[in-house]
This record gives sequence, structure tokens and C-alpha cells, in this order.
Amino acid sequence: MYTKSIIAGILTLAATSSFAAADKCGKVQIAEMNWNSASLMANVDKFILNNGFDCNADLIPGDTMPTSTSMIEKGQPDIAPEMWTNAVQELIDRGVKEKRLSIAGASLSDGGEEGFWVPKYMVDKDPSLATIQGIIKHAKEFPNPEDSSVSAFYGCPPGWGCQISSGNLFKALKLKDAGFELINPGSSAGLSGSLSRAYERKEPWFGYYWAPTAVLGKYKMVKVDFGSGVHPKEYINCITKDDCLDPKVTMFPPSPVYSVTTTEFAKKDPKAYAYIAKRSFTNAQMNKLLAWMEDNQADGQYAAENFMLNHKDIWSKWVNKDVQAKLEKALDKL
Repeated sequence: MYTKSIIAGILTLAATSSFAAADKCGKVQIAEMNWNSASLMANVDKFILNNGFDCNADLIPGDTMPTSTSMIEKGQPDIAPEMWTNAVQELIDRGVKEKRLSIAGASLSDGGEEGFWVPKYMVDKDPSLATIQGIIKHAKEFPNPEDSSVSAFYGCPPGWGCQISSGNLFKALKLKDAGFELINPGSSAGLSGSLSRAYERKEPWFGYYWAPTAVLGKYKMVKVDFGSGVHPKEYINCITKDDCLDPKVTMFPPSPVYSVTTTEFAKKDPKAYAYIAKRSFTNAQMNKLLAWMEDNQADGQYAAENFMLNHKDIWSKWVNKDVQAKLEKALDKL
């Protein structure tokens, strides 16, 4: 007859063996989305999983909707490092409910950030320009380069969801009444170009932008405070709708950006999954990394290697000392 201590020992051994059996990384597919922050993140995950957790990780091309669908229906890829869930919330919720997907953690700890911005050098001269009241009061300080009789507000590129939300907020804030004209930048390059030119010349600029981006990594901008706080229901039910007739003022709510895995991956290697859950960047960190990528014309792999070599202060917080030692050994070979 077994004693309590023997039974406890057997149970402990069984639990340890079970965990050890599950704790094998093996082959892993990581979705490399087609924008820079996601490409960087995917390549960082590949390096850390392969060299720190003995995985056999590969990257496959990905995009928000097809990757989410494939993870639910086919169980592949195993990891989507940077999933902007607003666009596919119902799909993600279904995957979690059916126990096919697991939300590991926030890949961008601040969430995706949107807002109306002005250059910091303008706010340094006049702190009131950090508020919408100050912007309206000093509207004439933002002349339209094409017509100085009106003030310029640079909107979101056409065809993007933010074109609707920024347009509705332009209306809610009564910026037209204050003398502003909503300028269509034509494209993402047109919008970033207008901001870059103004900044390099230390000229006025007021408009919509988002983070994380290389532009906000290069140029110090201040997000204008509407004095309203965030009203999620107003934002979802009206501000984001093309047929919003009476928009009310609200700041942009953060966009949830998560690392999503299949539940099979989470079960297969709990330690590797725990790393994915911990791996997170602030917008300030990512903005700087994206600016470096742009300045150096770096792809995701090169940017990831640069990150691992020069930002141990960030990635060392995601792993234990044993994994850190393995990663440092791998970095010595680069």
C-alpha cells in the first residue's frame, strides 16, 4: 500500500513527465505580415525561438484576415506576432471561443495609436497648441501652402478607415468653422511627405497620423488633446461610420494589437508560449526601431539582428537567464 509521500512523488513525477513531453517546440510557422513593425517582430521571434528554445521556426507571408482564418481553419501558422484585432475582432473571438486560438499578450503594449498631431517645436514655443482650443485660437498659424487665406489640416489617405474617422472628427471639432480646410494627402507617402517637409523646414503642420511609424520615430510630435477623453461607443457607433450625421468629439481609442497563437502551439511548448506572451514593445520603442529600418533600408531580418545586438535591455526582460545565455552565444556568431 502506497504512503501519502510515495503517492505525492508519483503524481509529481507524472506531472513533470507530462510537462516535459509537452515542452518540445519542434516546427513552428510564424506569420510575417507585410508591414515593417510586424516583419521586425516576426524575425525577432524566429531568432529567439530558434536560438533560445531550440525550435525549428520558419516565416511565411501573412496578412490580417487570411492569417486569422487559416489559424482557425487549418491550425497554421502557429504564431501571428502582430495582429491588429479591431479589423478581425469577431473572427478572433470565435477562434478563442472554439479553443483554436490563444491571445498570448499585447505585442504593442500601448496599442496602436492614432491622433491629430503638431510638431513639438511649435508646442515648445506655445504650449497651448497641445490642445484643440489652442489650435483653433491660432488657426492662422497653420496656413495652407496652396492658399494662405485658409488653414491646413492634413487628413488620412483616401480609402483607409481613418479617412472616415478623421473626417468625422474634423466635423465634430468644427475645424471648418475655425478656418481649416481638410486636405486630402492623396496617399500615405503624400501624408508623410507633407509632415517631413514641414519638420525639416521647421514650418507649421497639423494633421492626422498614427503609431508606431517611422515618421513618429524620426520627428518629435505632440498629440493634440481634444479635452474630451475617450468615448468608445461614440467612436465605434458614429465616428467610424460613413453615415455618421452628428459626430461628437472623442479622442481616438487605442487599437488592441496582440500576439495570437494557435492553442496547439501553446500546449506544445508552454515555455516558448510564455516568451510570446511576454514579448512586447512600447510605441516609443517601435517608432525608433522603424526609423532605424527606414534610414538603413533594412529588411525585417537585418532589423531583428540589429535589435538583438543593440537592445539587450529590452529583450532580456522577455526570457530567463538560461535562454538569455543561449541567445548571447548565438549573437556572438553573427
